[in-house]
Amino acid sequence: MSVLDVTDLVKHFPIHGGLLQRQTGAVRAVDGVSFSIAKGETLGLVGESGCGKSTIGKTVLKLIEPTSGKIVLGGEDITALKPAAMWPHRKRIQTIFQDPYSSMNPRLPAGTIVGEPLENFDIARGKERDERVAKLFERVGLRPDAMRKYAHEFSGGQRQRLGIAKALSVSPDVIVADEPVSALDVSVQAQVLNLLIDLQEELGLAYLFISHDLAVMRHISHRIAVMYLGRIVELTDKRTLFSTPLHPYTEALLAAATAPDPRRARRKKAIVQGDVPSPANPPSGCHFHTRCPYATAECKVVSPPLREVSPGHHVACLLR
Repeated sequence: MSVLDVTDLVKHFPIHGGLLQRQTGAVRAVDGVSFSIAKGETLGLVGESGCGKSTIGKTVLKLIEPTSGKIVLGGEDITALKPAAMWPHRKRIQTIFQDPYSSMNPRLPAGTIVGEPLENFDIARGKERDERVAKLFERVGLRPDAMRKYAHEFSGGQRQRLGIAKALSVSPDVIVADEPVSALDVSVQAQVLNLLIDLQEELGLAYLFISHDLAVMRHISHRIAVMYLGRIVELTDKRTLFSTPLHPYTEALLAAATAPDPRRARRKKAIVQGDVPSPANPPSGCHFHTRCPYATAECKVVSPPLREVSPGHHVACLLR
């Protein structure tokens, strides 16, 4: 059963101009995205910077309001909920930030920071809160006596563990992780990713994992959704994505990845020309046709839907 279902999600940011600051256009950050995540599953969102990955994360968290579409969390439609009505649901969906230090109050001890959600949701206070926080510290690989330290006294990897402990404190069903290891050294990245995998297996957590790094995606994801200019262009399990990519953009991403892959080395390298178009003025038809080496005249006028071409393998391409 899915714990998070997103259907036809759209988020457009208005562009205003002129003397009267009237709307003159819109940035199509997310342009009709659908996916679901099951309990204990990790769905990875991958793509170039500016493709809409982080906007999806913020919209699903209801940090920004969707333009249209539907967000169902644990069977309940939260799309139109106002902040006050959304509050009880926030326990069920938490986030891990790219830079945990920026989200931590430097004047508070780490134990107080991790314990804040427990008090905010009236889960535990006083001694009971401190006991829960000590167990959370141990669960993420930190010593309980570190509760008295301040955020600046921790390394980058330890701060990320604090962020994970804070997200876990309210026992969520879904965690949105937006580039959670991109600022860490490679060796520390592996430790944090393995911790997230262990916690998922132990607690049955569902992750929406956002990253531009295919090597990270390969390590942690069960399924991967490839995004381009606000749309998902390919969605399948990670084994199939790396062995049999069907969309030209996915082929290009794999060809450009630095991680060595003997299977990819035997494939012809996909050559992509030009820069990513502006989401304020996306190309007609298939958004990728301006850079696609296989584009036809039809690709310039027909927008391909994301369709299932084999069991569990979805692709938005007229040539497949």
